Amino acid sequence: MQTTTSRYRLGVLEGDGIGPEIVPAAVQVLDAAFETAGVRVEWTRLPLGRSAIDEFGAAVPQHTLDTLSELDGWLLGPHDSAAYPEPHRSALNPSGTLRKHFGLYANIRPAKSFEGTRAIVPGTDLVIVRENTEGFYADRNTHAGTGEFMPTPDVAIAHGIITRAAVERIARTAFRLARGRRKKLTIVHKANVLRLTTGLFRDVCREIAEQYPEVAVDDFHIDAMTVHLLRRAADFDVLVTENMFGDILSDLTGEIAGSLGIAPSVNASDEVAMAQAAHGSAPDIAGQDIANPVAMILSSAMLLDWLADRHQDDSLRRAGRIVEDAVNETVRTGTATADLGGSAGTAAFAAAVAETVRASA
Repeated sequence: MQTTTSRYRLGVLEGDGIGPEIVPAAVQVLDAAFETAGVRVEWTRLPLGRSAIDEFGAAVPQHTLDTLSELDGWLLGPHDSAAYPEPHRSALNPSGTLRKHFGLYANIRPAKSFEGTRAIVPGTDLVIVRENTEGFYADRNTHAGTGEFMPTPDVAIAHGIITRAAVERIARTAFRLARGRRKKLTIVHKANVLRLTTGLFRDVCREIAEQYPEVAVDDFHIDAMTVHLLRRAADFDVLVTENMFGDILSDLTGEIAGSLGIAPSVNASDEVAMAQAAHGSAPDIAGQDIANPVAMILSSAMLLDWLADRHQDDSLRRAGRIVEDAVNETVRTGTATADLGGSAGTAAFAAAVAETVRASA
């Protein structure tokens, strides 16, 4: 065990559905990794979701926003905003609220198959880089309101906005990531139909590509991309795209790799980041100790890696790698939840990963 030298403040927002099961599972694993790598962390638990509505009258209370602004990063559990009472159900959901409030423009969503598990496309190891602040998710495009409106009861309109500045920013993020991986980047768009909007996205990404000559670049239409991923996901490395396309593709790639329950993500600006599993709240299995916590655990490891880059802290990077290696080893040796072909419950799987972390010390 290393000597403790670093100290960070991280938030915990359990959310709804399976959130109160998978988020504590991630905290348990991270605590073991922090002890092993010599990182000191102060956890701050904050209200969010339906319980926050019941107690504070808001899914994301102002106190939560104020406190998060003082932290280094946080773990966000899934939300079940579709089940919220009005007017909360029609408002921007909790994750969207946090992404918009903190300008978390980059949503990084890896998809990697595990050894010893069933994957639709074995050997999948790619990353979706999703622009997180505009595009065809209308509620990200406006200072106030939802970005949708109805001039008459029979007409509904949504804003879909693409700006050069946002595309340049997310393209640089994607190229930097590709440069550190297999040096391949794919731009996903629909410029044959949405010629001005996604055409601008494609063209600006191509312009940024000139700054990264070591990265090979291609591009595909979103519909063709779904077919290519099903047939040959292992051929792709980093995919960059706008908001809605990225959300859809990352669900697809999570299942291609084995299960949406193993699909992690991190949402980041240049100053702060939050770990958030790519899947939803799964209220149908909440409280049954059968949810897969892998996505939440690996999202947390991604947060540590992001913090390590920001703070130039090798102990954080080591903690993140310990967590990822422990998850891989736990699954490889036969301990997994039902969606991966195993029989372990949420708590038992988390405990097994934490024990593997400690054994690595």
